[in-house]
Amino acid sequence: MKKTICLLLSIFIISAFTACGDNNALQEEIPYPEVLEESEELENEEPAEPDSGEWISEGFFVIGTTLYDAKGEPFVMRGVNYPHTWFKDQLDTALPAIAQTGSNTVRVVLANGEQWRRDSVEDVLRIIELCKELEMIAVLEVHDATGRNDVDDLMKAVEYWIEIKDILIGNEAYVIVNIANEWFGRWDSAGWRDGYLEAIPALREAGIRNTLMVDAAGWGQYPRSVHEMGREVFEADELGNTIFSIHMYEYAGKDEKTVKDNINRALAVDVPVVIGEFGHRHHDGEVAFLTILSYCEEIGAGYLGWSWKGNSGGVEYLDIALEWDGSVLSADWGEILINSEFGIKRTSKKCTVFA
Repeated sequence: MKKTICLLLSIFIISAFTACGDNNALQEEIPYPEVLEESEELENEEPAEPDSGEWISEGFFVIGTTLYDAKGEPFVMRGVNYPHTWFKDQLDTALPAIAQTGSNTVRVVLANGEQWRRDSVEDVLRIIELCKELEMIAVLEVHDATGRNDVDDLMKAVEYWIEIKDILIGNEAYVIVNIANEWFGRWDSAGWRDGYLEAIPALREAGIRNTLMVDAAGWGQYPRSVHEMGREVFEADELGNTIFSIHMYEYAGKDEKTVKDNINRALAVDVPVVIGEFGHRHHDGEVAFLTILSYCEEIGAGYLGWSWKGNSGGVEYLDIALEWDGSVLSADWGEILINSEFGIKRTSKKCTVFA
């Protein structure tokens, strides 16, 4: 039966392939528009899993709400964000320290030159190779379009990926492309959808086949955009290889009910969901971060804490580490994120491509 499933999945994927902050200190203080209703219990059937002993793919791929690695094993992200574009000189210290936490993934801030100094193709290749050496998956994101609402800003991020595509091609098993950090600051689903309906096909037409990550609207904190129009965005990807990211701070992650509702409704789109950023508190309130940790572990969703070090502008408390080498962690955030019962060290599983 497993061999039959593998064959069918292989035919399906081959057919699909041949067809055709600055940092969080800058986030706007926009009130959460409404409390979500009690989420209904998900009734989606579990997708057939590929046979890990026989399955081979060029990179990560999506079936239902599960992200699989290139060896056909489910992959659940556990890791942190590293603000590389503002602290380029800390790369060789920070990434090994992050790997020591047990993180299987690191989300790396890059710049396309529109707002901060551009990260060159040589810089990005070095990041990819170091992550591979440290056996961590790299989620790469362009930060310059953060909070912008103009599609042109999103497409400039797309142009950056296309310009450096030669180092993405061939690294589909090790690199996930987070198209643009928190693009579309408005709390509006239609405008968010329209931008990605243009961006995703452009990336695929350029030959980029990596799994794509799309942040929710509203600075990442309006997951209703995913609930309402995420399926349309997903279907714009001819490879069916897109996942969604919610950033959970004082709005999207304000309490236990909101955390669970937002995750459940996003998963109801039948696409994988990751908490791409979160902290223990933010400008306008506390975050139910313990619920994020425990619920993500319960349902097998990924999470990436913000951020390793270097926060400023009043959100210095979001530093996970007090030293770049990780020798001292913040007591109320870093220690819990990494060392608690549902933290990174106890729940992270290395991607099997490194086995």
